[in-house]
Amino acid sequence: MSREARINLPYFDELFKNFQEGKTEVIKCFGNHVHWGYWEDPATADGSVEDFEQAAEKLAQKVYLAGQISSNMRVLDCGCGFGGTIASLNNHFTDMRLTGLNIDSRQLARAREIVQPRDQNHIEFTEGDACELPFADNSFDAVLAVECIFHFPSRQRFFQEAWRVLKPGGILAISDFVPRKIVIPITKTAPKLVKKLGGSYYGRVDLNFSLADYHKLSRYIGFKSLVEEDITANTLPTYPVVGRVQNKGEKELTLAEWTSRWGILRYFIFSYQKP
Repeated sequence: MSREARINLPYFDELFKNFQEGKTEVIKCFGNHVHWGYWEDPATADGSVEDFEQAAEKLAQKVYLAGQISSNMRVLDCGCGFGGTIASLNNHFTDMRLTGLNIDSRQLARAREIVQPRDQNHIEFTEGDACELPFADNSFDAVLAVECIFHFPSRQRFFQEAWRVLKPGGILAISDFVPRKIVIPITKTAPKLVKKLGGSYYGRVDLNFSLADYHKLSRYIGFKSLVEEDITANTLPTYPVVGRVQNKGEKELTLAEWTSRWGILRYFIFSYQKP
């Protein structure tokens, strides 16, 4: 797959357009984090963009806490978007060396503009491919990938690269949409169905990697599993807010919502340690 194909993400084109037009609700929802929200108690969600903004921050925290982040670490965030997770780490920890990686220079430009280091932290944003990391072996204490691995060309290749750049004892923490294995033949046809219906808003998305596939992959690479948490129910209040705020992608969003509510597509947080 060409680099151009990998950064063909119409939803980011739409986000940049909305930012330029000054659409306040879109900026609040996706100007910092570009992922779903997490509600400890979904019943408390009030449907406001302010509530969603806080929930998106909580999801980022949920992932990096699964990575056992603490001060004085070197952390790599792959698929960093606009730097929301890097910003959160920057705000909560000190003496950090934080690196955000993304294949899209536009996203990195915004990240560099809005995320500034504090408390003796060092921040850099690097253009590159998560499956061909431009970093030395054994160089990071933690590697993160918040709700983006489904865009990568290969989960296996990313896991191999994460293993390579992690120090011994380092941790990989990710979040991902995980289908039940029994329905993968159906999920494999879903992108074609959505495309026929006129939708391809989220670009290339691979939602065909099951929980059993993650178990097999982590064992093959050599990782020790630390966290495997299904937080699907905690993410469901995302859908009404995003459906109201965004102007496009209704078909993909509706499909994701109802497969999630029916338990077909689940949302997991994983973390793995390199021995």
